[in-house]
Amino acid sequence: MNDWIAQLDAAVDFIRERDDFLVVSHVQPDGDAISSTVAVAWLLDKLGKSYTMYNEGPVPDRLHYLTGSERIQTNASGAAGRAYRHVIAVDCADFSRVGNATERFEENFELLNIDHHPTNNGYGRVNVLRSDAAATAEILYELIERTGTALDKDAATAIYTGMLTDTGGFRYSNTTPNVLSIASRLIDLGVDGPMLAEHLLERMTLQQMLVLQRALSRLTFSADKRIAWLWVTPGDMADTGARNEDLEGIVNFPRNVEGVEVGILFKQNAENSVKVSLRSAGKVDVAAVSQLFGGGGHVRAAGCRVDAALEDAIGRLTAAVGKALESHDASQNA
Repeated sequence: MNDWIAQLDAAVDFIRERDDFLVVSHVQPDGDAISSTVAVAWLLDKLGKSYTMYNEGPVPDRLHYLTGSERIQTNASGAAGRAYRHVIAVDCADFSRVGNATERFEENFELLNIDHHPTNNGYGRVNVLRSDAAATAEILYELIERTGTALDKDAATAIYTGMLTDTGGFRYSNTTPNVLSIASRLIDLGVDGPMLAEHLLERMTLQQMLVLQRALSRLTFSADKRIAWLWVTPGDMADTGARNEDLEGIVNFPRNVEGVEVGILFKQNAENSVKVSLRSAGKVDVAAVSQLFGGGGHVRAAGCRVDAALEDAIGRLTAAVGKALESHDASQNA
């Protein structure tokens, strides 16, 4: 606990002693990434600091309700790409995940790294890392508390959003008593929990439904039915009008089949580039599998990119998962 408090205090000092920040998160941002970005921006506002928010990719449409999200600059925004010395990176499992935001870092940049991924190697000058946190937004709740700044409804909604999405609606094993305690306090501040659950977890765009239909038509199983996977091609994306954000959650469909230990979604980006998302029932550490291919994440949810043809990527990943399952079985029978 003392070490955790020291990390929070070091982050508070980093922010208070500096100004003119660039706030970044990971490429292809999700709910926790955008929520954490705007929560940090909210805190910087309250502390009288100047800052710019940036992400290589656009804010998903379903997250535009978050106050401040409209000010996140993107690669396509056309805004001047000046350089910053002071950087705050949130929800980035490794440094490469900030994408082309590095083009806006000064050569002698100083970085505050705030993250909850167990594969994070502490790439910041100051690191606030807690792998038992359900979301980076949960860490930011404690960081904001540490500054003595009182939350308002806007900040509370951002933090709640990050926790809601990264816990699958408070259903995953990372839904700790601390998460639920924080969620309760945020609802007391006016967060509309049922509305956010409906908006973020229940509603689907037509494009999302159409690309899901394509992917499910290819659902494939390993011989022992413990690994299941599906894939999406550039043609699928073009034909259905789907965007990257419409693929979120699709990986859960193969994982949710009874008896399946690992579900995998392969998204072909180009002829020799495949993005891979993995979900585990618990027997396989998919973060460890992803690290074999230069990726990372959590024990039950991780991802990587494979520079190979789609068929090759599928073969390599399913083989690696199969070996991980064999290792688990062997350890149980030893």
